[in-house]
Amino acid sequence: MDQTRFKIVFDGALMPQTPLDTAKENLARLFKSDASKIDALFSGQPVVLKRDLSGDEADKYLRALHGAGANARKEADVSAGLSLLETEDHPSEATLAARAAGEAASNERMTCPKCGHEQASSIECSACGIVIEKYLARQAELAANPQPAPAVAAAPGGSPYAPPQAQVGEQLPEFGELNVFTTEGRIGRVRYLGWSMAIMLISMPLFLIVAGLYAVSSTLGILLGVVALIGFLIVSVMIGAQRLHDIGWSAWLLLLNLVPFIGSVFPLLMLLIPGTAGANRYGPPPPPNSRGVAVLAWTTLVVPIIGILAAIAIPAYQGYVERAQSAQYQQDAAPAASAAPSEEQFNSGDTEGADSDDGDSSDQ
Repeated sequence: MDQTRFKIVFDGALMPQTPLDTAKENLARLFKSDASKIDALFSGQPVVLKRDLSGDEADKYLRALHGAGANARKEADVSAGLSLLETEDHPSEATLAARAAGEAASNERMTCPKCGHEQASSIECSACGIVIEKYLARQAELAANPQPAPAVAAAPGGSPYAPPQAQVGEQLPEFGELNVFTTEGRIGRVRYLGWSMAIMLISMPLFLIVAGLYAVSSTLGILLGVVALIGFLIVSVMIGAQRLHDIGWSAWLLLLNLVPFIGSVFPLLMLLIPGTAGANRYGPPPPPNSRGVAVLAWTTLVVPIIGILAAIAIPAYQGYVERAQSAQYQQDAAPAASAAPSEEQFNSGDTEGADSDDGDSSDQ
């Protein structure tokens, strides 16, 4: 009684958590084929990879394909056929016929330059399956242009179908470069405060010069003032963009400063939210803060505190001075008031004077 024969069918489905590129590389390695033939397997149409297999052979093929990341399946095969793609253990009949013809055509012996297998002279090695001419040409090319091989971590268990472990992308530096006049890169909260204070200190004498120039020529003063204001705004936008990059946000969010109410809160968020640890999509983290940056940052924080204390202390001092002057005025006015005659004394004096005048007149 004939046993049921099976075929291996693949329609492009992948095993869970297997990237498409990884599956293609594993299948190309498994079938010893080029990428163009492997891409044809992912057209979405069912493709028969192998026919006329017993149950054990079909399970063996499925384990290899599942390990490579291809979610193939086995189905009952009513007729035996040829495999669409060759494997090392099951070459096609055309390949076997070509090998037989080559062995019959020549009795010369050769040794495979890759695996050392000794066989009759042929185009490809019957043991490892390489095309000898292409292999020798590739080795000559590598010898002429040696390239360092990337370090690849060994796969657990030594599985040949494990995903590649080579590092992808360029190696980023430990810290990014600092540049005030750019919107690229990242700066932290302390450096943002320090640079803002430095721009303010530079702008103060510049605007004093503009004010003096305005007194001489109003047109020239206005022109220079507009240029200085535009430069101040551009540099402020640049360092603000770098601060947002450190958080991981887009620099376009600076436009929120123009929105009512949000514009009064958003600058505070820029000062309070810390930057992302490590590199993000805008580059590596900024270098550590220097002592000068820390001093400028603390100066930025101290100036508002001094202003608040001054706003409280100056009115209190003025009230104290006014009270002191009033008390001094009252003290100065008290001796003068005590030295002047009172109204009763003044009235009694007038009466006595009148009586004396009457007495003098009667005596006469």
